[in-house]
Order: sequence, then structure tokens, then C-alpha cells
Amino acid sequence: MLEEAGIKTHMIKKLNERDILVKKVDIFPLEVIIRNITTGSFCKRLGAPEGVVLDEPIFEMSYKNDEYGDPLINDDHAVALKLATREELAYIKETTLKINELLKEFFLSMNLKLVDFKIEFGTILLADEISPDSCRLWDVDTNQKYDKDVFRQDIGDLIETYKAVLARMQNK
Repeated sequence: MLEEAGIKTHMIKKLNERDILVKKVDIFPLEVIIRNITTGSFCKRLGAPEGVVLDEPIFEMSYKNDEYGDPLINDDHAVALKLATREELAYIKETTLKINELLKEFFLSMNLKLVDFKIEFGTILLADEISPDSCRLWDVDTNQKYDKDVFRQDIGDLIETYKAVLARMQNK
């Protein structure tokens, strides 16, 4: 779907139910997060209430560095640390916001809200999966969670939850 919309990705083809063939890329040591609704670490860090629909998406980046706890950084930090150039960062932000709009529409067609997601980029292309493991998805009508928070918050069976998302995709 993303390729059809002009988003370059690392995926070449699906080999079977579990494996895909991908392009080898150098990954930027950045994790990109888009937030459409307040939840998770955003609420913890800033004392914001959960579930507030944002007027516009929030774009965040963290420096993928376990030693420092993957701290949030801004463009100036990324450039100073030579993690990416300003041009690469502009591409990453523009592409991520486009992906957000595509995914919001895609999941809404299944009656799911795209709350937030995280992705990673390789040299000028998306190099990560997009799944309920990397997105927060809430039912439009009930706000029931259909993502990894089911496991984190011990509120249900994660495998059954992911199967429910798959069933929605197949019925779309």
C-alpha cells in the first residue's frame, strides 16, 4: 500500500507467511514517532491526560542508543551528532507525515483509530514494519485497544487481539 502511494520501502517481496525479502540498508540511529492521540510515554513525560485527539500530529525522534536510554532529540541534536543531515531529516519528517495520513485512512476503514506509531528509516527509505506491534490502534466507537498495550497493560490476549486486527483487514 505504501509503495503504491510513492513511499519507498525496504521490502522487495513476501516470501511466505513469515518471511520477506528486503533491501539491505544502513539504518539511521533514529526512531521516529508520530502521535495523533495522547497516550503512553507522552502522557508520562508531560503529565497529559490520555486520549486527547491532537489538532495536528506530533513528530518526535529518539536517538537509538541503549546506553543513554533512547533519549528524545531534535533536528539540531541529530545534525550535531552526525546521525543525519538536515536534508535527510526533512525527508524523514515529510515521509513520516505522509505515512501517517495513509495509515490513518487505512485503519479508519477498519473502524480503528491510529493513535501513534514508531518507525525507522534506512538511507532514504522506510526500513521498518508497520503492525499492531509498532502502532497503537483503538476501536473508533469503544476505544478498545488493539495493539501491544494489551500485553503491556495485561488487559487481554495479545495474539487474539492481533488476529482481530487481521480479521478487520481481511474484511476490508
